[in-house]
Amino acid sequence: MNEELARNYEVSAQLLRILGHPVRLRIAAGLARECACVKDIWKCLGMPQAVVSQHLKVMREHGVLEARREGARVCYSLREGAPAQVVRALF
Repeated sequence: MNEELARNYEVSAQLLRILGHPVRLRIAAGLARECACVKDIWKCLGMPQAVVSQHLKVMREHGVLEARREGARVCYSLREGAPAQVVRALF
């Protein structure tokens, strides 16, 4: 197997591990439709803000999400490319 193909498999496996958690998958599915701030996300999920923030942090650190500051709010969106393609294929 060539080096580039092996790297693509590694990146794809990492993305699937991140999206493999039910909460993160729900967040990604919602963000595939529209961007949202943390408050909107945790209200929609009916989960504590701290729990949602931890999941957002993991997803952002692994390149699944992009964050954009709008005044005091931080809005999240699904990163285009592989993350968006995978989530849209699932839903």
